[in-house]
Amino acid sequence: MANNQIEMRKVKKLFKLYTEGVSKRQISSQLGISRNTVVKYIAFFQRYKLTNYEVSAMTLEELHRLFTSGQKKKSSQLTTLEQYFPYFDKELRKTGVTKQLLWEEYISKHPEGFKLSQFRYWYREWNKEVSPVMNFTHKAGDKLFIDFTGKKLTIVEEHTGEIQELEVFLCVLGSSQFTYVEACESQKKADFIRCTENSLWHFGGVPSALVTDNLRAAVTKSSRFEPLVNETFADFAEYYETAVLPTRAYKPRDKAIVENAVRIIYTRVFAPLRNQTFHSKSALNKAILILLEQHNKMSFRGRDYSRHSLFEDVEKHTLKPLPIKKYELKQYAKGTVHKNSHIYLNIDKHYYSVPYKHIGNKIKIVYSDSLIEIYHKQVRIAMHSRNKKKYAYTTTKEHMPSHHRFVSEWSPEKFITWAANIGEDCETFITKILDKKQHPEQSYKSCLGVLHLAKKVTHVRLNNACKRASDYGAYNYNMVQRILDKGWDTIEEPIQEDIELPYHANIRGGNYYK
Repeated sequence: MANNQIEMRKVKKLFKLYTEGVSKRQISSQLGISRNTVVKYIAFFQRYKLTNYEVSAMTLEELHRLFTSGQKKKSSQLTTLEQYFPYFDKELRKTGVTKQLLWEEYISKHPEGFKLSQFRYWYREWNKEVSPVMNFTHKAGDKLFIDFTGKKLTIVEEHTGEIQELEVFLCVLGSSQFTYVEACESQKKADFIRCTENSLWHFGGVPSALVTDNLRAAVTKSSRFEPLVNETFADFAEYYETAVLPTRAYKPRDKAIVENAVRIIYTRVFAPLRNQTFHSKSALNKAILILLEQHNKMSFRGRDYSRHSLFEDVEKHTLKPLPIKKYELKQYAKGTVHKNSHIYLNIDKHYYSVPYKHIGNKIKIVYSDSLIEIYHKQVRIAMHSRNKKKYAYTTTKEHMPSHHRFVSEWSPEKFITWAANIGEDCETFITKILDKKQHPEQSYKSCLGVLHLAKKVTHVRLNNACKRASDYGAYNYNMVQRILDKGWDTIEEPIQEDIELPYHANIRGGNYYK
């Protein structure tokens, strides 16, 4: 048997290749081990007369016990040291704890124990045995690893039977490996950020960094040295006072912990749900949380504690506190400040004021469900509560120059009251203009133009002109001005009198048609 035992996964692969007729030299080359080691492991399997089926059916633990069963019994010194390993494993996750420090604690209790180099070696061997995939120890509260599973879950529309595939979001805290899983509609920015936020509230705290894959919702442009983080996700991270650490592209070992978690979740969540039918996303997520709780409370292999207990004992108190309220998803738009000191937000068709000194400047609009922020050259110049009323204005008077503040006070009531002071027909005419439901600014300018004509002509003439324009059904400034220019407002309309027709024998009369 080889002096340095190789990983059991390689041993399984070795015997599989051998039974398939691959030469010892080729096996040595493929697995990166010496030919003599290959020969010794093959001889071991032949001695026990094991078949490929029997070896492939064995777990890694069973295979390991098979190889170690014939070896010399461990010394009492090593047995004593190994009793400390689960404790050391938990302590190393705490900030500032090192193997040197733990060895000093051990040697103070066992002066005849192993020296530091042997201590490190045996701990490393134990860690390989219980965690053959990922041996790196993350500090508590340091990183949250985030990814989507490759496979999807489905829900069925109850009435139509239509099947909808859902993405599955998964994240793992590095130290405790405490896991969160949620089904969502897509990997788009809004869904990705909401799932990440839900995980933080599920954990009850925020880690120092979020480690993400290079998906578009998190990273706009990948780079080995300075990846460009998506603007909204960067704002989200800033709100929760954490950092974003994108992994290197095509480097799965950068996030091996979450890759391994995905494989486990396939077994412990996907498989138990495979024969169940769900009609809504919420029902599916409830079932996922039940299985997830079982997964987190299941003990680690080779250890007497679980992800949940490790999270409660070691990691939970190291997470930073959550903010008072959840993050509001932000969107971005660009625009130009109009001459009336307002910008236009196209999605709501609404106008918001900015300081008049920025008229003509290009600006950036950042908006959420409740707030509008306006920036010029990275400096915030205005902030308003969001108003979704179409074609309306949200104005701060201080933003307007003194000679423009009158404009900020325009309203339908103001124009109707003004028109009523001129005359009843003028009031009716102005009301009709406002009722045309055109753009408010166009309506206000038309009203202002009509009412200003009272300065050129008398109130009586303007009122008459409005009456004649109403008779024509032409509710606009140009028609009123034309009537006044032509003097049509002064023309008296002929009085229509009822004329009695003379009697004639051929006239049938009204009774004829009854």
